[in-house]
Amino acid sequence: MPTQRHLIIGSGPMGLMAGLELLKAGHHVEIFERDDRIGGMSAHFDFDGLHIERYYHFICKTDYPLFNLLAELGLSDRLKWTDTKMGYFVDGQLYDWGNPIALLRFPKLSLVSKIRYARHVMHAKGIKDWSELDKRNAREWIQGWVGKQAWDVMWERAFRLKFFEYTDQLSASWIGTRIKRIALSRRNLFNESLGYLEGGSATLLSAMVAEIERRGGRIHLSAPIEEVCAQDGKVTGVRAGGDFHPADAVLSTAPIQYVPGMVPALPADFAERIRRIENIPVACVILKLRQPISRNFWMNISDPAIEIPGVIEYTNLNPGTREGEHILYAPFYMPKTHPKWTRPNSELIEEVIGYLGRLNPAFHRDWVLATHCHRYEFAQTICPPGFQEMLPPMRTPLDGFYMADTAYYYPEDRSISESLAVGQRLAHTTRAAA
Repeated sequence: MPTQRHLIIGSGPMGLMAGLELLKAGHHVEIFERDDRIGGMSAHFDFDGLHIERYYHFICKTDYPLFNLLAELGLSDRLKWTDTKMGYFVDGQLYDWGNPIALLRFPKLSLVSKIRYARHVMHAKGIKDWSELDKRNAREWIQGWVGKQAWDVMWERAFRLKFFEYTDQLSASWIGTRIKRIALSRRNLFNESLGYLEGGSATLLSAMVAEIERRGGRIHLSAPIEEVCAQDGKVTGVRAGGDFHPADAVLSTAPIQYVPGMVPALPADFAERIRRIENIPVACVILKLRQPISRNFWMNISDPAIEIPGVIEYTNLNPGTREGEHILYAPFYMPKTHPKWTRPNSELIEEVIGYLGRLNPAFHRDWVLATHCHRYEFAQTICPPGFQEMLPPMRTPLDGFYMADTAYYYPEDRSISESLAVGQRLAHTTRAAA
C-alpha cells in the first residue's frame, strides 16, 4: 500500500494510538489538538504544585490493551498495584464494601437480598457475549436479579444522580460490563486490586508522543479544526488556523457531537444519526486535603443530604503525593439543563466541602489546602437499550473520513485501556478501507 497522508483530530490516548498504528504501517501522520496540551480527559494540570490529572483514572486487571502498549514502550515497570478498599455511605453511616464479609455485615439488606446481590455479581463476571443484554433495560435486569430492596438501597440513587431523566433509558450491557471489570480486578475473593502508573497518565502519554515523533509524526497543539474539507464526496484535508492541510484520510477522535458542524460534507441523514447520540456532562471537583476523609479509594454515597454519587480518594490508590497531601475527586454528573450546570465552580467546590463533615465528623475546614473544578460536556454517553445499532459506523459515508469517541467503548467501561483499543480499531478500519 502506498504511503498516505492521515490527519487525526484529537490527542487523547485514542488519537495518539491511532496515530501510532498508522505510523507503524508506514503512513504520514499529523495530529491536531485544540487544547494547549495532549491528553484529552487524561490531560494533567498544575494543581497547587502537584502535576495531576484533570479526571481520575485507575487500571484494572483486565486492561490488556494498556498492558501491551506499556510493554511495547518499555514502561511495564511503571505500573503499580494497590489493594484498594471501597466504602458505602448510606443514610449517614459509612460501611465497608466490596468483599463477602462486608456484604454479610451490611445491615441495609436482608439475607435473601445479599444472596441475590452476590449471585448477580458472579453471573456478570461470567458473561462473554453482551449482545443480548444490549437490548435489555438496565434497571429491569438488575432488579430482576437482586430484587427491589437491593435496587432501592444500592442502585436507585446512584443512577438518579448520574443520569437524571435518562435513568430508565440505559442498556443492561452498559452497566453489566462495569460490574464485570471491577469484579475481575481482584487479587483474591477478599482483596480488590487496582493499578496506577507512576507519574500518572502523563507517563504513558509522553512516551506515546516521543514514539510518534521518533517515527516522523507531528502534533499540532492549540490547533482547533475549523472544517474537514471535501470535494466530490471525498475528503481533501482540513482547515486549521486559516491554513489548509491536505489529506488522503481524516480520523476524528473528538466528541462525535462536534462532527456534523465540523464536516459539512457529511450526508444529512448520517449527521442526524450522530446528533441522536446524547451525553451527560461532568463538573469534577478536586480537593487537596491535609488528611484523608476515609481509608477507601472509592466511596459510593446513597444519602438524601448529599447530591453526588460518590467520592474518589485518589491518594488511597496512588500515594505519590507529598506527606500531608491527600487528593479527593468529587464528580457532579448532570445534564446541561440542570440548574447546577450554570453555577460557578466556586459554588460546586463549596458544596463538596460542605459534605465532608457528614462523611467524616472529624473533618475541619482547615484540612482543605487547595481546590479546583474541571468541566467536560461529553463525559458519559447515554447508552439506551439497542445502542449497538444506534452507534454510527467508524467509516462514514464521506470517503476518507472516519470517526470514533468514547461512545465506541460500548459496552465496555470508560478507561485509558479501552481508549487505546478503540484507537487501534479506528486505525485498522481506516487501513482496511484504503
